[in-house]
Amino acid sequence: MPGILVYTLHDDEGNFNKNSLGALSEAARLAGELGTEASALVVGDVADDAVASLGKYGVTKVYRAKSVPEGLAQPIVDAMAKVMSENEISYALFGGGLLGFEIGAGLTARLDAGVTMEVTAVNVKDGKLVAERPILQDSQIADVGYVSEPGIIIGRLNAFDEKEGDGSAEVVDVEVELSEWSTRAKMVKRGEQRGADVNIEDAEILVGGGRGLGQAENFKLAEELADSMGGAVAATRAVVDAGWYPYAAQIGQTGKTVAPKLYLAAGISGAIQHKVGMQNSESILAINKDQNAPIFEFCDLGVVGDLHKIVPKLTEAIKAKKGG
Repeated sequence: MPGILVYTLHDDEGNFNKNSLGALSEAARLAGELGTEASALVVGDVADDAVASLGKYGVTKVYRAKSVPEGLAQPIVDAMAKVMSENEISYALFGGGLLGFEIGAGLTARLDAGVTMEVTAVNVKDGKLVAERPILQDSQIADVGYVSEPGIIIGRLNAFDEKEGDGSAEVVDVEVELSEWSTRAKMVKRGEQRGADVNIEDAEILVGGGRGLGQAENFKLAEELADSMGGAVAATRAVVDAGWYPYAAQIGQTGKTVAPKLYLAAGISGAIQHKVGMQNSESILAINKDQNAPIFEFCDLGVVGDLHKIVPKLTEAIKAKKGG
């Protein structure tokens, strides 16, 4: 039977990524329709009870590779390839995010598999999985099937909703012999840009800052606004290149892809490189003094004006509303 394996990302404290949990729930649903099992892969020395608790999301088994480090793609490719090959697993499902994309691409090459990225939905048809992927700037949906196994499915951020229930998964420890090339990279430091302790890839509210802020010190405006709404701060490539904000916060073609419920763009022109990283936001609000800025062509609400005056007043209004 064609099983489904989900890579389940966690931070250094052992907290599981919400997109991974959503992928677990989706895999469990699909496995039920296929008449097979969904399982998870966790790397690192994560506690037994935490690993077993993933059963709450519908998986029946969790493979744990204690010797494999979290955060580096190639060692995880080694682990996933071993588990999938030895257990004849037909599909790998990822919840989205940069690391998932990198692992998925490496796994595709390793197993000579078929891959679909930016998937927004998965269905069962004739006993096989068919992925839905937006194309042509999200104006059309393509159905993608797999002519052979395995199939690699990499979801778009926030594509799959986590559904927590009852249950505990069987924990199976696996020994992984790392490939020679998988040991060449070393983890120096692991971390994500956070605002109000929220990872930008998980955040439901993001305040993006662009060159319109004028200087690095003015990112304080974006940080205060994000803090007032319980969100996180993101940035464009231009300001990251200028040294105004850390690369971990960068959104766009060479940064991260996000899909918050609200994306508030402050002083961002909306170049295509940035658009591809945030266009899937549920609602986009833009503040820019240039009425011809490209971002006004695809935002839901646009405000033409001086962000240095508008953003502080908006922050004050939000704080006052919450205080009241």
